[in-house]
Amino acid sequence: QLQLVESGGGLVQPGGSLRLSCAGSSGFTLDSLTIGWFRQAPGKEREGVSTISRTGATTNYADVGKGRFTISRDNAKNTVYLQMNSLKPEDTAVYYCAAANLPFWRLSLSPTQYDYWGQGTQVTVSS
Repeated sequence: QLQLVESGGGLVQPGGSLRLSCAGSSGFTLDSLTIGWFRQAPGKEREGVSTISRTGATTNYADVGKGRFTISRDNAKNTVYLQMNSLKPEDTAVYYCAAANLPFWRLSLSPTQYDYWGQGTQVTVSS
């Protein structure tokens, strides 16, 4: 059973923008969970991009996304978003969302801390 579903990936030019969505499916609710965005490029380790607390009050960003990416959530829609601006070719990867039952003050960017994963959505940044 797949409990998280990502969407919004695609092809974008360098300097362009893209918004990814992560939705809970079939009754899986996100409002009590920390949600993170991760990415994995071919031949590379999966890395954390950004994470958000269950209420959306606090966020954390890896250096690669700070100043360019914005994470947000709408618990009424059971959805988390990742707005990506000023995209670079090195941002090309499969992007995953994941959920974890973490304290509100623990905004972990470590993939091993997360229990539930989506299928991923491809982001390609190219001219």
